[in-house]
Amino acid sequence: MKAIVLTGPGTIVTADVGEPDATGKALIRLELVGICGTDVKIAKGEIPVAYPRVLGHELIGRVVRAGPRGVVAEGTRVLIDPAVACGYCDLCRAGRANLCRNGALLGRDLDGGFAERIAIDENQLHPVPETIARPAAGLLQVLGTCVHAQSGLDILAPDTAVVIGLGVAGLLHVELLRARGIRRIIGITRSPAKRELALALGASDAAHPDEADAFVSNLTDGRGATLVIEAVGTVGTFAQAIHVAAIGATIVVFGTITATRADALPFYQLYFKELRILNPRAALGRDYDRAIALAASGAVDLAPLWARSYPFDQAAQAFHDVTDSGRLKVTLDV
Repeated sequence: MKAIVLTGPGTIVTADVGEPDATGKALIRLELVGICGTDVKIAKGEIPVAYPRVLGHELIGRVVRAGPRGVVAEGTRVLIDPAVACGYCDLCRAGRANLCRNGALLGRDLDGGFAERIAIDENQLHPVPETIARPAAGLLQVLGTCVHAQSGLDILAPDTAVVIGLGVAGLLHVELLRARGIRRIIGITRSPAKRELALALGASDAAHPDEADAFVSNLTDGRGATLVIEAVGTVGTFAQAIHVAAIGATIVVFGTITATRADALPFYQLYFKELRILNPRAALGRDYDRAIALAASGAVDLAPLWARSYPFDQAAQAFHDVTDSGRLKVTLDV
């Protein structure tokens, strides 16, 4: 079968690979796969993997052969949870399978789903209603991770939330905050088009990063934001999150920061403001179920965040285009 394979940093090829071993698992025919920032960092060599590696963890497919327990029937359209967990370590037993000590991520630690078929444990399958349009379905996995990131937040309607970075994840966070009833949501990005989109999706205000500190201060009478979601993944944007946060605020570091040094961080402010830092990882099954329900009900609108689908054999071009800051979600049709 055909698969998208990373043979080394920056080298992506379409190759013939062997059929997956579906013993004890469900066999899924992939239909739509999304490319995200983590995939790009893996492709560039910023996140190390063993080569060759079949990429991909944002996966929508259809069951062609059910697993041995028949949890999901043949023909069912599904989202695949890409975080593989052992099920028996202390964290799995505590209901935190996303942090499994023996876990792995498809497309990073194990061959992923940028392929025609994949074999997967049936517990990792989440039915997706046909009413969710095909392109929009490609955003469900990242929506699930955003749901997980916000699942432990204690935020009330009068509070002020700031979202730094208005890519796909940042805009989804805006929509989720709006769905929670938060009235003041400030989006921060350099892109004028994304600021406009954030306002259309529920943000009350939007600003350029160079103006963000003063902008947030003015809107909050100098107090700062009760909640800041960093959705870029750089030391600089994390530092800005600290600057715009109120005393006693919560910062969600949603972006994946791969820098090994953080000399520029305002550590004294971290102490002085007694900030609560959350660094969510992946998602749990219930987060994906919640994400699917939100999309199916229309509480979260995925369609405006989809940019373009590419044929499967144009994966290299798709990876190139997804690094364009003007792009939102790019998907591959399998």
